[in-house]
Amino acid sequence: MKTSDKGIHALVQHEGVVPAPYLDSVGVLTYGVGHTKAAGSPNPADLPKGMPEDLDKALTDVFQVFKTDLAKYEAAVDKAITVPVTQYQFDAAVSFHYNTGAISSATWVKTLNSGDTLLAAEQIMNWTKPPEIIPRRQAEQDLFKSGTYPNGDVIVWKVSDDYKMIWNPECTLSSSEVLGYLGLDDNNNDNKEKGSETSSSSVSCPTCKGSGVVSSRRRSKRN
Repeated sequence: MKTSDKGIHALVQHEGVVPAPYLDSVGVLTYGVGHTKAAGSPNPADLPKGMPEDLDKALTDVFQVFKTDLAKYEAAVDKAITVPVTQYQFDAAVSFHYNTGAISSATWVKTLNSGDTLLAAEQIMNWTKPPEIIPRRQAEQDLFKSGTYPNGDVIVWKVSDDYKMIWNPECTLSSSEVLGYLGLDDNNNDNKEKGSETSSSSVSCPTCKGSGVVSSRRRSKRN
């Protein structure tokens, strides 16, 4: 099963995008859409520091790395969940796993596999540390329970030459722009259930719209 277009946009919106290496909240060198050395190539330490001169090309590179990472997380979720789920439940699980890395050990997944979907949805909120992650977890819970996807654009954040985040948006990306960088149309498998199984377009990062939304890229852990 693959993440839907809406699920991809929601995940990237939660993570935010940083087009060069930066130190996350716990000091791990990270790049793009939450990519670390542990996820595989490229190693963020080997990438150029600071904001790129060609942002459009940098974003193309970022989303190619994200596309590879996403496939790994999707495969792990597909393996961990052994019961049929809806597309939006799968999307919520992928977002949760991308942030926590805990799809194989989380109690809510075990509960889901035992057949109690309602309790599983409540147990998603076992993972609310640090407190900054709570809005993301609530959004994932809402998505899992009711198929409600978050609204809004994806923020591309600035970063300094010494790996420090600059909480000032460089620009924002719409859903169609995110999918364009991934080589997808805005019509991927949005309403399929597990067990079911898309033209690329050229886009450029638009002029910054000055959004002040803070991303939830912090890694979460169980309470």
